[in-house]
Amino acid sequence: MVSDIKSTAHAVDASAVMGLLPARPRLLALGEPTHGEGTLLDLRNELFRQLVEQEGYRTIAIESDCMMGLVVDDHVTSGTGDLDEVMERGFSHRWFNGSAGNRDLVRWMRAYNDGRPAAERLRFAGFDGPLEMTAAASPRQALTALHGYLSASVDAGLLPCTAETLDRLLGADDRWTDPAAMMDPAQSVGRSAEAGELRLLADDLVALLDAQTPHLITATSRDDWDRARLYGRTATGLLRYHFWMADTSPSRWTWLASLRAQMMAGNLLAAAERGPVLVHSHNGHLQRAKSTMRMGGLQLEWWGAGALVSAHLGEGYAFLATALGTIPHQGVDAPPPDTVEGLLYALPEERFVVDARRLVAALGDAQPTSRESPFYGYSPLDPAHVAGTDGIVFVKDVRQS
Repeated sequence: MVSDIKSTAHAVDASAVMGLLPARPRLLALGEPTHGEGTLLDLRNELFRQLVEQEGYRTIAIESDCMMGLVVDDHVTSGTGDLDEVMERGFSHRWFNGSAGNRDLVRWMRAYNDGRPAAERLRFAGFDGPLEMTAAASPRQALTALHGYLSASVDAGLLPCTAETLDRLLGADDRWTDPAAMMDPAQSVGRSAEAGELRLLADDLVALLDAQTPHLITATSRDDWDRARLYGRTATGLLRYHFWMADTSPSRWTWLASLRAQMMAGNLLAAAERGPVLVHSHNGHLQRAKSTMRMGGLQLEWWGAGALVSAHLGEGYAFLATALGTIPHQGVDAPPPDTVEGLLYALPEERFVVDARRLVAALGDAQPTSRESPFYGYSPLDPAHVAGTDGIVFVKDVRQS
């Protein structure tokens, strides 16, 4: 069986990846089974460089706050801010802004763009919502930015409210970001009278943005209009998320997981409108299969961002899952030989990509077992999900950065 699998393995490069696919996808998703490992970020960076230089890719989207990502995009496209400031303010989640791999990516993108016309510049996008495990952001930034954009370009009489009304209804931001609300719905302001009014106003502001599209693109620019659409998606998404944070039914956690996935998917589909995008995120967010998780004794199921985007784009979405052999510094030793990782670990190469369909054919009736992880931050590949990928990138040993 190992020899059959070996025949499907190729070096991880743009030409090998494209050879797995029927056509160049609008969204090429590269998953990872754990966050913060420099080996995986270096692999991502090299693949993105090749996709830019050989396949015409111009955007990379990563699992980071979509609003904070605007800081990075401004820097790589126009040089706004210095690199230290951008790394501090442009990434969410603790493993992103301190990452040497992400720093190298931003530095390379800025150097590539220097002196190039706007149409040829690389773009950066965060595609996660402004959400953390312990809290959700206030909708203030997105909502007021959307209102500001519209108030500068459309008749004031069309606006559903004033900036002062928004400020009054929003109140103090710490009401929205209280971490106690994640576990205690009673601490959430998401179903207050003010939040309900804000949801209606946000909906009207997005409707006005859509209705004025021809005028706004001419009066401002398509980039500015695209950014305003991001504000609208984020404001309405956050208000909906806060509404369900205040819910007390057994469906609460499923709703929250689903809403995060919907915000991710909306941002990815918007990024794809500009041209082909390399997406980098956890395998679990990008898979086509339904996502599952146990939370407080409940078994949650929801469709993740990859499943949603795949349903919209069909062959325009491609997903490469990454699987690992060892992570010695996290206590992850060589995989058992009867797991997918164990079968791939038996090959001599350090890193390679295999065609998932040919791998399934090589396995035949053999049913690999699921690998168990001693490290909570690493998610082994689910054997049942192999057939739902377009390829598997395998890294034999992940060394500490």
